[in-house]
Amino acid sequence: MQSRAHLFKNDLSIHLKNDTMRGNVDRATWLSMQKREKVISEIEWHQMREEANLIKKDVIDNLETYLDQFVSEAASRGIKVLRAKDASEAVAFAGEIARKNNVKRVVKSKSMLTEEIGLNKYLEAQNLSVIETDLGEYIIQLNGDPPSHLTGPAIHLSRKEIAGVFEEHLDIPYTEEPEVLTRAAREKLRSEFLLADMGITGANFAIAENGSITVVENEGNARLCATVAPIHVAFIGMERLLPRSEDLGLFLPLLCRSSTGQRLTSFISTFGGPADKNAADGPEQVYYIIVDNGRSTLLADEKLKEALYCIRCGACYNSCPVYQNIGGHAYGWVYQGPIGAVITPALLGLDKAKELPFASSLCGTCSEVCPVKIPLHDLLLYQRRRIVNAGLRPVAEKG
Repeated sequence: MQSRAHLFKNDLSIHLKNDTMRGNVDRATWLSMQKREKVISEIEWHQMREEANLIKKDVIDNLETYLDQFVSEAASRGIKVLRAKDASEAVAFAGEIARKNNVKRVVKSKSMLTEEIGLNKYLEAQNLSVIETDLGEYIIQLNGDPPSHLTGPAIHLSRKEIAGVFEEHLDIPYTEEPEVLTRAAREKLRSEFLLADMGITGANFAIAENGSITVVENEGNARLCATVAPIHVAFIGMERLLPRSEDLGLFLPLLCRSSTGQRLTSFISTFGGPADKNAADGPEQVYYIIVDNGRSTLLADEKLKEALYCIRCGACYNSCPVYQNIGGHAYGWVYQGPIGAVITPALLGLDKAKELPFASSLCGTCSEVCPVKIPLHDLLLYQRRRIVNAGLRPVAEKG
């Protein structure tokens, strides 16, 4: 995804004048926080997030060891593992897999990492049909929008706007009935699953001890992407590791309750390699593409590497008064809200996102809601200091 983070100040007024978008985002984030508050009160929230923080600290402090274990275990399952140092190498791997297998049609489940590396644009330039199958991602793909949230990519759109998108692109009569709209999308996407030569997913968690990945969703589309097409390609951020399968018992409740306000999502799938020859379904080939793309920059910094604990729940977005008022597109790149304001300058370069860490009230709510205890407000201050010391702010701000 091409970044506009360097144009944050220039673009901000456009987003602040979009009252419809701001109302949509405000309602969606308020509802999400209300649901979250109810379900986290049912668990030992503080104790669980302490435990999760310690596990993620261990993983990130020993990342290469865990990565080596994960790669070795995955290979033993018949999975072909590729490690990409940057976006161009990651998309080229996918393109080569498609080329050598004569792939023409690709279905995808929601993956912020593939947004980050610009996968769709690359594959489409190779004359491949690429269809997003998550409903929110499908809506914004039809509308030509980037996602505006980690877990709710279309929250910036109202029901009326979505109805208009479906009327225009799916050639159905205008209706605002959710059941009718979802049925129309389902009917269109069903044939795409059956015709696809390759399915692409992300991975919420990658398990070092056995080389499997876990994907969390509510629509069943990721499971179809991974099992119906003959080839499954999973893009995995190098930081998404957990040591053991049993750790899912801790992280899944934290993720689901933080992201969607559910005790658990409707579908939690574990994938671990090509199907057996006698299996009724499942892919013939499985590839993992493990992506760095700037994460080593975070890893090398004793403060910033805490941002790699992130499990992409989006709770910091929902709780942030700045995000609530300007929406996701204002940040200019795939990662938004407080975590985006921390990691985007590291992934893209300080000079390409120098305004983002300053787009915060430093109220600290983001740190309070983070299920893995990332001290986001401290990291925002740390990034501000780095930007000032690099001479990227007015001289008056040095101190």
